[in-house]
Amino acid sequence: MTAITIGDSSPLDPYTKSCQEVSGLNAHPRAKLVLDSLMKHLHAFAREVSLTNGEWLAACDLLIRSGKMSDDRRNELILISDVLGLESLVDSIAYEQAACSAKSNGRVEATQSAILGPFYRTGAPEYQNGSDIVLDHTIKSPSGKPGETCFMHGTITDASTGAPVVGAKIDVWHTGPNGLYEQQDPNQPDFNYRGKFTTDENGYYSLRCLRPTAYPIPYDGGAGDILKLLDRSPMRPAHIHFLIEAKGYRQLVTQIFDSKCEYIGADAVFADKSALTVEFASPSSEQAKKTGVDTEIRYDIRLVADN
Repeated sequence: MTAITIGDSSPLDPYTKSCQEVSGLNAHPRAKLVLDSLMKHLHAFAREVSLTNGEWLAACDLLIRSGKMSDDRRNELILISDVLGLESLVDSIAYEQAACSAKSNGRVEATQSAILGPFYRTGAPEYQNGSDIVLDHTIKSPSGKPGETCFMHGTITDASTGAPVVGAKIDVWHTGPNGLYEQQDPNQPDFNYRGKFTTDENGYYSLRCLRPTAYPIPYDGGAGDILKLLDRSPMRPAHIHFLIEAKGYRQLVTQIFDSKCEYIGADAVFADKSALTVEFASPSSEQAKKTGVDTEIRYDIRLVADN
């Protein structure tokens, strides 16, 4: 089969333009720009690979199945975009725009962002600083090991002035030692390994959690089908998620990654970054020692102002 490559002169060339020109005079400007470009590249892709009817129907079926299995606890369509690298690309574009804005205003580099992922849940319980988000410490890894407890703390500051950001809300979530988020595991308490914290007058936050565990992304949906077709690993390096909001600042969605994890540099969703890789160390601060945890991490965060 001979593919019709991008740039070829063919009877199909005017077709894409005709699809774009049917928009009405009152079309939304941004929607028109985005969807016209999407049509252009989708049509070019179909020509480049000589997409067959069977392949097109298989793609439609994959999206239908993925939509049916998605709900407020799992978003399979986000997971598909993750394994294709799209969410990480969109995240990188947004971060670069924020970084350019920050540098032009004389700010230091803000904390890098990372993807939200498919397992974020709204409504996590709000805790006092220093509280434990682990509601069940009996859950073990597949090899029978309990999770390593961790004391995490740090400050949230303005990337421009270094001033503490008071009242910032920090959503934190991670998997259990068995590699499952609580909505994947019927044996876990609701909102296990999830919590929301608020910075104090010094921009300080603290919490207890577990040292994160590497895990395979779900293999039972469309994203898993793609990984199998491409003979790719489903593993994600050990990480903890954050979503941070503060009045007057841009929302920050990010993750931190355990530097000792064997899957660093081989993330199935292309989200790990060297700037977000951290070391979980033995407890050294008095606060951490008092809690009796296994590990400690200090992680300071710099936010970019809205203006």
